[in-house]
Amino acid sequence: MQALHTAATGMAAQELNVQVISNNIANLRTTGFKKQTAAFQDLIYEHVRRVGAQSSDQGTILPVGVDIGGGVKTVGTPRSMTQGTLSQTGNDLDMAITGEGFFKILMPDGSYQYTRDGTFQMDNQGRIVTAQGNPVQPTITIPNNASGLTINVQGQVSVTLPGSSTSAVQGQIGLTRFINKAGLQPVGNNQFTETPSSGPPQDGTASSEGFGNITQSSLEQANVDVVSEMSDLIAAQRAYEMNAKVISAADQMMQSTTALFR
Repeated sequence: MQALHTAATGMAAQELNVQVISNNIANLRTTGFKKQTAAFQDLIYEHVRRVGAQSSDQGTILPVGVDIGGGVKTVGTPRSMTQGTLSQTGNDLDMAITGEGFFKILMPDGSYQYTRDGTFQMDNQGRIVTAQGNPVQPTITIPNNASGLTINVQGQVSVTLPGSSTSAVQGQIGLTRFINKAGLQPVGNNQFTETPSSGPPQDGTASSEGFGNITQSSLEQANVDVVSEMSDLIAAQRAYEMNAKVISAADQMMQSTTALFR
């Protein structure tokens, strides 16, 4: 019975839907996390009687057809890149982006990855780095005897050096944007890599045209709405249960049909 397979595709789709929702909820407190949603499409149809077909020798046309659907399939788990709320931390090296852009990170193999997570620290060379020790681009080194570190909205990093009463700019944190930021590939550690879908990276500076601002001593929170996620979770659970009931009903119908012909 085709209904068994159709309902099975529905159960598989909702199982994946629950997995996506659970990942969103698990990362509710992950800095810079961007939530995902599961997108579905119906499967190919069996056209028992095509709509618009001629139904008689006199040329009458069928106003409706008979199309039997084959179920559902997952076509993607698109990521929402909407802005998360900012949370103040009080840490001088924490940074949050308001608007467009990603921080550019140099990886050990010479490649680049991109992140909205501005939880940065200083390594033993005075460089501004990620939690994994990878330098933020362009590489900025803070002198070990400096004080009064400030980062303005353009990403300029300034410190006060011994014997000076004024601050000196040590460098400027860059930002990178993409034509299709939802096309970036997540690789873990709150970081992404470019793909043909995202388009090539476009480097720039904060507060310039097309780029957002940098806020010091703040972090961008995940853009996950827990109320919406719980509502979606309940809906997915109900859909899964209904598909399971269809399988049970179809199985009983098959058993009844088999009993009739014994």
